[in-house]
Amino acid sequence: MADPSSYRPRPGEIPDSPGVYRFRDEHRRVIYVGKAKSLRQRLANYFQDLANLHPRTRTMVTTAASVEWTVVSTEVEALQLEYSWIKEYDPRFNVKYRDDKSYPYLAVTMNEEFPRVQVMRGQKKKGVRYFGPYGHAWAIRDTVDLLLRVFPVRTCSAGVFKNAARTGRPCLLGYIGKCSAPCVGRITPDDHWDLADEFCDFMAGRTGTYLRRLERQMAEAAEEMEYERAARLRDDIGALKKAMEKSAVVLADATDADLIAVAEDELEAAVQIFHVRGGRVRGQRGWVTDKVEEITTGALVEHALQQLYGEESGDAVPKEVLVPALPEPVEPVQQWLTERRGSGVSLRIPQRGDKKALMETVQRNAQQALVLHKTKRASDLTTRSRALEEIAEALDLDSAPLRIECYDISHLQGDDVVASMVVFEDGLARKSEYRRFQIKGFEGQDDVRSMHEVITRRFRRYLAEKEKTGEWADGEDLTDGDRPTTGADATESGADATEHGAAPTENGAASTHGPAVADEPALTDGPALKDDDGRPKRFAYPPQLVVVDGGQPQVAAAQRALDDLGIDDIAVCGLAKRLEEVWLPREDDPVVLPRTSEGLYLLQRVRDEAHRFAITYQRARRAKRFRSSPLDDVPGLGETRKQALIKHFGSVKKLRSATIDQICEVPGIGRKTAETVAVALAGATPAAPAVNTATGEIMDDDDGAPETTADAPGEPVSAGTPDERRGQER
Repeated sequence: MADPSSYRPRPGEIPDSPGVYRFRDEHRRVIYVGKAKSLRQRLANYFQDLANLHPRTRTMVTTAASVEWTVVSTEVEALQLEYSWIKEYDPRFNVKYRDDKSYPYLAVTMNEEFPRVQVMRGQKKKGVRYFGPYGHAWAIRDTVDLLLRVFPVRTCSAGVFKNAARTGRPCLLGYIGKCSAPCVGRITPDDHWDLADEFCDFMAGRTGTYLRRLERQMAEAAEEMEYERAARLRDDIGALKKAMEKSAVVLADATDADLIAVAEDELEAAVQIFHVRGGRVRGQRGWVTDKVEEITTGALVEHALQQLYGEESGDAVPKEVLVPALPEPVEPVQQWLTERRGSGVSLRIPQRGDKKALMETVQRNAQQALVLHKTKRASDLTTRSRALEEIAEALDLDSAPLRIECYDISHLQGDDVVASMVVFEDGLARKSEYRRFQIKGFEGQDDVRSMHEVITRRFRRYLAEKEKTGEWADGEDLTDGDRPTTGADATESGADATEHGAAPTENGAASTHGPAVADEPALTDGPALKDDDGRPKRFAYPPQLVVVDGGQPQVAAAQRALDDLGIDDIAVCGLAKRLEEVWLPREDDPVVLPRTSEGLYLLQRVRDEAHRFAITYQRARRAKRFRSSPLDDVPGLGETRKQALIKHFGSVKKLRSATIDQICEVPGIGRKTAETVAVALAGATPAAPAVNTATGEIMDDDDGAPETTADAPGEPVSAGTPDERRGQER
């Protein structure tokens, strides 16, 4: 726990100007971002008697180790910079609204030649018009189904669209009149785009124009005694009115507004937003946050406005925003909203009439959301806290391990040996911190040596960060073996590139970035060593507990690696799969946790996640190796021309025996490229022929077996059943 007086700026250093300030912890991680009209007055509030501070503010200033600030010209600039830094640094003590779900939107892809109406979630894309958010996806589909009678816009996927265009037959919706069938040319691209634009106008609330037009057309058809056409128009009008009834009128003056309500207690706050367009509620969403700082309702509203409109512009920001309390001061926030919209925005508290009544409804929704969140979270928080306490007690730790790192080794019969590192903080997976390694210190299968190498490499990076940020005591230094290497002397080169870019995708799978190859240039001080401005670093933060997948040998290897680096404040344990025993260093007997223990369950989840992440990466590396070809090493030869060569000659084997003139016959291949290809193939050693182990037959390259280089041997064509091969994977 730091003493705030140890890093308090000297009198006169802090300017009396608008600006944004950042508190950092001992690892240089930004833990709080704030803005102020006067930096001097605002920061002075933090450096007073700790007894006078709010408990959460006291925790923040004692966790911090330094403070810095940036001066700006206006309060609006401060607001914009604060929002940008909160998004960038994700400070642990700032208000961060947790969306309780990914809300579905009705999206129209106006950036395509033939716009498509569909349900979308997640990040918004440029050129797509969004309506909502909706509480449920089925509500969107019901609305679209009604509107397709009048606006038969394309709703099919790209694959269905291309297949219909190829066969010349539209899908079922095209036959029943709910799609204008642009796939088979029943409507021109321009007419279909206009139809999608009319659909967007109707969804945006401009409904009266279309209803009046259809009613006029229905009357004209009736006068001309075209009764069937008049009946269809009548049904279309009924469909539009039914779609409109699904969102009842709440504001009679056809207002476009967002209503924001806040329900809070001492620890948490819930925010509910109603999106009203054309006087009708078009969408609803809600957030929940921990109040990790002392904060007013107006400040909560300000943070909600930042999150709601920080990435929006134009009509996505309504003309009117109704809130329960105004930020202090309100002028910069209102000016910021006006700049984002491009025209005036009214930010106010409703006082009477329909708007106040609707605000009360939103407030009730916020209160119910807070109660529901507390009901759900109570059990979850209690369970996770109990699990961490049980682990601390079983392993005789000084405190609960708030950050746990788990390591696992994966390979297939000694080939493609890789390792994974997964991170759990407060009992929850933190996937952005996951890392993956290639074992390069030796070849072959040796889980113990692999574990020692991975732990050494990970914590050598940690020590390098500590040395870089000046956290060493006087006279303390790294040994030459522990110091990070740079330039041509780097030992962690090539394959180690994955340690910097191994963050998983949303579903937890490994990143699509391919693994580095052995002949890549050596790394200099990589991204993990260049980050001085508080962004999340790759290996900068130590865990309280290291878990390895394995028993006594793996645990001993991990502990030996930490001892060699001089690290003695990180606990190590291993979880053996056979009996789910917990092994500790230098102990002959394991620790056996009860089968019903929450602590054991958490360790199992951590271990299983490390195993999943490792085997996913190992399979990805193996798949890429199988797809390798001598043509990959030809400089300047892209994927398109490689495919053209294989298509022309049929196989790499036939291409290798071709002359330069024959290679030049391939479209897009000039003589210089043909000579380069011939030289590369002449220098590559042909792969050994694959053998069908079921028949003993040698599989010729012409039969379709992929050819690989000698330094990347391929898997035999038949290596047992898929289940048997999975059983060989570790």
